[in-house]
Amino acid sequence: MSEKVFISPGKYVQGKNVIDKTGEYVKPLGHTALVIADKLVWEIAADRVVKSLEQADITAVKIEFQGEASKNEVNRIADQGRSAQVDIVIGVGGGKTLDTAKAVNELLGSSVVIIPTTASTDAPTSALSVLYTDEGAFDTYSFFSKNPSLILVDTKVISQAPPLFLSSGIADAMATWIEARAVIEARATTMAGGLPTLAAE
Repeated sequence: MSEKVFISPGKYVQGKNVIDKTGEYVKPLGHTALVIADKLVWEIAADRVVKSLEQADITAVKIEFQGEASKNEVNRIADQGRSAQVDIVIGVGGGKTLDTAKAVNELLGSSVVIIPTTASTDAPTSALSVLYTDEGAFDTYSFFSKNPSLILVDTKVISQAPPLFLSSGIADAMATWIEARAVIEARATTMAGGLPTLAAE
């Protein structure tokens, strides 16, 4: 294969208090949103997301993430999304919440919006989810046909997360760079379905 393929999120928005504009950015994607966040993140950011959605006349269905990105949790949330006939899935929180949102979206065939509250992983941008068992052991990788439709990064929320999450994110980025270099040097096919582009190099 000689084709080079580049995949990325549909739109990336970053700024202070940008989650208060969630409704403005999400409005072109649909009318009913399934908002997924854990108990702590509801207090930190997700309630503000719902408020912004409602101000934009978008119906918000609130779901509390139970803490494990498992197939059972994905199916539980997806069932509630089907019942509410949602056309947008919004994940607010850390890596496991975001991976769960992407997996739920794959089952519902809707648009997925990712709102990270930490800078610890590359989960917000990727077209895959890491799934675990209900007990927390690694289960499988789930690969998706497209990246998230929209990513909203509120720099104020990110800056208020514990410093460990930022240092973890830096380490994750360094590991990803090594992985990318190995794929480039081997001229291997990436998960995008082709050779890496100059942007990856």
